[in-house]
Amino acid sequence: MSRESAEGRAGRTTAIIAGLQRAYPDAYCELNHSNPVQLLVATILSAQCTDKRVNLVTAELFQRYRSARDFAEAPLGDLEQAVRSTGFYRNKAKNIQACCRKLVERHGGEVPRTMEELTALDGAGRKTANVVLGNAFGINVGVVVDTHVSRLSQRLGLTRATTPERIETDLMKLVPRERWAQFSHWLIWHGRRRCAARKPDCDGCELKALCPQAGVKR
Repeated sequence: MSRESAEGRAGRTTAIIAGLQRAYPDAYCELNHSNPVQLLVATILSAQCTDKRVNLVTAELFQRYRSARDFAEAPLGDLEQAVRSTGFYRNKAKNIQACCRKLVERHGGEVPRTMEELTALDGAGRKTANVVLGNAFGINVGVVVDTHVSRLSQRLGLTRATTPERIETDLMKLVPRERWAQFSHWLIWHGRRRCAARKPDCDGCELKALCPQAGVKR
């Protein structure tokens, strides 16, 4: 990756944001949910699993368990079987139940609205907290860094960092705060629809003129 001044990277980021907004004006969180508890549960299930699979599972799961208390009081074996196809189901079911018990005990069954309170819940790290805060409450505390955001932010030359924490820090410096949640959606949509990990469609890419294609095999 060639050296680029901070001013140059900031200007290119502004152009990238504009390009992504034109390409995906209606980008949104693709985890199906109708309330913050459902989004929190779905996000926990999405670890190392596709959103498509999670949505198939939660379509039935959210019919059976309608509140944090329902998840908290469910027989753990039943919950494990209900989420089995998302992978790592024992750990996910355990975290969901422990998380929902804390919601009931500490927050009256409601999802809290601060990073500190969310990350104190079982199975909820900073990425999960950012998903919930940004999409359930419209609160921009940070940038969601999943595999798509990590890959594309490096490929677009927005960061040289390799850990989610450092990538998030770099993106928070470049992207206006009011766009943090939406920026993640744009990168995720672009990663799924245009910029695949192994065979990115560089010729058809809306960001072709702005992208250094870092790490792309030519």
